Amino acid sequence: MEEASLHFHAEDYDFEIEQEDKTAKWIEGIIKNEKFVLVDLNYIFCSDEYLLKINKEYLDHDTFTDIITFDNSEAGSEIEGDIFISIPRVIENAKTYETTFELELHRVLVHGVLHLMGHGDKTVDEKQRMRKSEDYYLSLRL
Repeated sequence: MEEASLHFHAEDYDFEIEQEDKTAKWIEGIIKNEKFVLVDLNYIFCSDEYLLKINKEYLDHDTFTDIITFDNSEAGSEIEGDIFISIPRVIENAKTYETTFELELHRVLVHGVLHLMGHGDKTVDEKQRMRKSEDYYLSLRL
């Protein structure tokens, strides 16, 4: 069996996540806590324009967004996917929500992995449950 892997990449934006190992361990802990198995997870940091192109091409949405999650898993209990995150959008959202860049980035990292575990955010109830889960896991950051 292949070893589980979690990776951080930058696509068209010069960005490196701080404390990469610590952040990966934290995300792996979230996955284990939710009773999922990590197979392969890629976080891809990019520009607004790069993510807009993906949004148009794959989701038929002509809007900027902070995150797009693609689930590539073949089993319901496995995490295998690609999570694209617009760093300029995270910077903007941190200002809008009057929080730090690091906290907003970590919220988006958690948000994406929660989507891969079946958490939705389309309805008011789903959004409230998603926010509660995000807040809980943010409180456990190492």
